[in-house]
Amino acid sequence: MTDHWIAPDRLFDGHSIQSGAAVRVKDGLVAEIGPAPAEAVKVKGLLTPGYVDLQVNGGGGVFLNETPTREGISTIADAHRRFGTVAILPTVITDAPDVLEDAANATIAAQGLHGILGLHIEGPHISRERRGTHAATHVRPFDDRTMAVVTHLRDINIPVMITLAPEVTPLKTIAKLAETGAVVSIGHSNATAEQVNEAIEAGATCATHLFNAMSPMTSRAPGVVGAVINSTIYSGIICDGHHVANSMVGLAVRGRPQADRMILVSDSMATVGGPDHFNLYGHEVVLKNGRLINKEGSLAGAHVTQAEGVQRLIHKVGLSEEVALRMATSTPAACMGLPQVGVLEGRRTDDVLLLDADHAVDSTLAEALLSIKTANVAQ
Repeated sequence: MTDHWIAPDRLFDGHSIQSGAAVRVKDGLVAEIGPAPAEAVKVKGLLTPGYVDLQVNGGGGVFLNETPTREGISTIADAHRRFGTVAILPTVITDAPDVLEDAANATIAAQGLHGILGLHIEGPHISRERRGTHAATHVRPFDDRTMAVVTHLRDINIPVMITLAPEVTPLKTIAKLAETGAVVSIGHSNATAEQVNEAIEAGATCATHLFNAMSPMTSRAPGVVGAVINSTIYSGIICDGHHVANSMVGLAVRGRPQADRMILVSDSMATVGGPDHFNLYGHEVVLKNGRLINKEGSLAGAHVTQAEGVQRLIHKVGLSEEVALRMATSTPAACMGLPQVGVLEGRRTDDVLLLDADHAVDSTLAEALLSIKTANVAQ
């Protein structure tokens, strides 16, 4: 079975859902999408590209800041792949300069590992007031060491997202980062709407976990939240039922002036696919009732998968299947300038998912094909 047609109940090509369509699989890749021919093998479920996550701090018991190695990144990616996330941006949060440099070197070493897109640098050039669980001792003004890391990664064509606070980062620095091709994301910020808009003018094209760790929207002061919602930049949002209320997720998605600018992110930690605790800045973070709690009793990242987020977007927030699926596939891919990562055609069969009626991940296409082959042999 090296060249054959597979006809799911429905398929999502990365942009829209189709009925009566099939994929032609050739040598382990989705080679073509077209009308289902009579000889197509039927499979149950909704076929979709695997999920893309631009904010992954850990998984499989590994927290990137604590294990900034190629092996650590591989373990994190493998943990999330088990739950349908097939492409990630490993994320290093605010820490000492050496940790950032080690994470960058690990990302370079991890190039070639399937599903590793690049590196998300979240901090340390952020607001102390809006640092969240990030350590205050490591928050610092933008420096040459960070610029050198970003520039080197971009010089060797590794995608980079860098989260920073525009009120503590010079506009000329934002412009210089954008010129490298890095995605500058506004986050952990106490900025005014005016400062956000200036950062966007300078080259910022994204925002990090909307609503969380940023100045709120009020009637007379839009803050970061209001400025981002009113803008046309991309924005990540966590949908775990803890970080943002379902109704506010829906409000943000519907309130954007341009469609397909909202990105589902997990902000997941080492507990996804791992034990119920991990070490953060020398202190234990524990999973309690679905929430990761640090020593101060505050949220410290999230314990959620993209698959769970997609289900919540559809069944709790009330978004359409297509909007929710784009938020986890083609929109994050487009944000990073990697459109091929968010679509069905051209993908490996182990990067393609079959979802059941509740939009839970049932299997990969590769697993479904193996089941078909096994059944045929048995006959």
